[in-house]
Amino acid sequence: MSEHRSTDGRRSVVMAIVRCFLATVLSGSCFNPLCDSEAQRVAPEAQQIFMDATEQAGITWRQFAGESPDRFLIETMGGGAAFLDLDGDGLLDIFFVNGGETPRGKSSSPVRNALYRNLGNGKFEDLAAKAGVDRIGFYGMGVAVADFDNDGFPDLYVTGFPFSALFHNNRDGTFTDVTEQAGVRNAERWAASAAWFDFDRDGLLDLVVTNYAQFSFADEKKCEIGGVRAYCAQTSYIGMPLTLFHNEGNGRFADVSAHSGMAKLVGRALGVAAVDVNEDGWTDLFVARDASANLLLINQKDGTFQDVGSEAEVAYDAAGVAKAGMGVDAGDVNEDGRPDFVVTNFNDQYHSLLVGAGSGPYNDQTVASGLARLTKKFVGWGAHFIDFDNDGNLDLLIVNGHINQAIESTRMDVKYKEPPLLLRNDGNAAFRDMRERAGKVFQSNYSARGLAIGDWNNDGRADAVFTCPNGPPVLLKNISEPENSWIGFELQGTTSNRDAIGAKITVEADRRKLVRWMTGGSSYLSSHDKRVLVGLGPVSASSNLRAEIRWPNGNVQRLTGLKPNRYYHVVEARPAPQGNAAALDNPNCRRSSNKLDVRCSRRRPGSQ
Repeated sequence: MSEHRSTDGRRSVVMAIVRCFLATVLSGSCFNPLCDSEAQRVAPEAQQIFMDATEQAGITWRQFAGESPDRFLIETMGGGAAFLDLDGDGLLDIFFVNGGETPRGKSSSPVRNALYRNLGNGKFEDLAAKAGVDRIGFYGMGVAVADFDNDGFPDLYVTGFPFSALFHNNRDGTFTDVTEQAGVRNAERWAASAAWFDFDRDGLLDLVVTNYAQFSFADEKKCEIGGVRAYCAQTSYIGMPLTLFHNEGNGRFADVSAHSGMAKLVGRALGVAAVDVNEDGWTDLFVARDASANLLLINQKDGTFQDVGSEAEVAYDAAGVAKAGMGVDAGDVNEDGRPDFVVTNFNDQYHSLLVGAGSGPYNDQTVASGLARLTKKFVGWGAHFIDFDNDGNLDLLIVNGHINQAIESTRMDVKYKEPPLLLRNDGNAAFRDMRERAGKVFQSNYSARGLAIGDWNNDGRADAVFTCPNGPPVLLKNISEPENSWIGFELQGTTSNRDAIGAKITVEADRRKLVRWMTGGSSYLSSHDKRVLVGLGPVSASSNLRAEIRWPNGNVQRLTGLKPNRYYHVVEARPAPQGNAAALDNPNCRRSSNKLDVRCSRRRPGSQ
């Protein structure tokens, strides 16, 4: 009996390989529906990289999208997620944005956001009602987290339709809605993502909001796929301009969209990433737009921005087509010290990899990197560069999901629910699908949207969370074998904005220079761990680790004598009176109660 089963087993494996080979030849891709289920059987046993910790963590909230027979496009677009340390206890908490009801899409219970406090033992508890952020009077989309008033506690900006809201952290576990007095309601606009950044380097965080399209529940659009009612294409909706709010420093913001030039940039904007693109020390913006040209907005240092997307060759694809850009992130994928961009798109368009080339236009490395082959059949949303194995190379985590359930009646290769992707960077900006080792979540299908990254258990390995319309979120815990070392930085600005958004960190480790940025925005509708985690590869404890921090205001601070496998809390040193861009050295990192020094800690309290 056992010998017979063994023979059958070998035969089934051979047949699986044959079928997978035929599917590969026919499809031109090894990531094929015919291969999916078989790959799980023939793949060797290996240590999983991520585990689904949602249930174990006690997260039971579900998103409600208001799905209805009317098929309003907004039903398909939410919702956001954020990692934040709401109470300063050193543990990352999680905020989830709910959607809302539509005229014929009603909820049987109140539609609520969730704010899960990290208890430090792998468990979370929902405090949204107690904190005063559970209910909003509009259809929710995304969230941007930052300390806009520099008081040391993170605040929440929640985007949506037909307005958005700003919640100020009261420093006691509760929040106050200060939208009206702050002047950031963004009324009568369908707002998607938002990013905090200091565009004028005055030490106060400003706010850019990506507005998607003109929309009204009274304007019902009717479309079909194969005779079945479906959501209309984005081109059925007229785009909107961006909104830029300047922080006045008194709890109020001024709408400077017109003066900045953003009011004239009409299009269907979704994702946004704030990073210094041209190395001039002033933060710029990359805006991903849906069937509208992507924007690369260069800060002119006078309160205005110039779009150079076409010149930089990031606005359109090689055929001159504006892709369906949704999520975007910035990171250095080829270790040349320049920010590169990943942009998620619709199926058949491929998710894009745009690699910086110094003074010239960006190089579209979508095909060369493998992204074209790996993402052709997927509709992408949240995306973020992460170094999941801490080898120093930035990998990619991307979540996917189609908007129309009826797509499966017309396409054999495109599904409504799709797997997330964990793509490993080989060090040369070429990516390999880690599906067989990534964990069960990456072998399952979801209708995913928002994606946030953060080390929620403080073990030096990047974790994640993503959301799904009309379903529960998925909390991912990185459980990969810690073969490599890492170092983390929690930056605190003094003359710069306190969150240090816009800072550039360069780590030198064993002849490698690893560059990371404290970006604003990034991914899709979501906000991330404000600490910067840098994988170092296999360095020893005696390695000579050094770091250079270029703060948002231009000051440069150098750190020496650093040790791996710990987080450093770095407070911006004040420059000498005569220099506004002085290099400030910390010869050694020492434990100190002086908060104007560098403070070191191997792990934050409550790490698991």
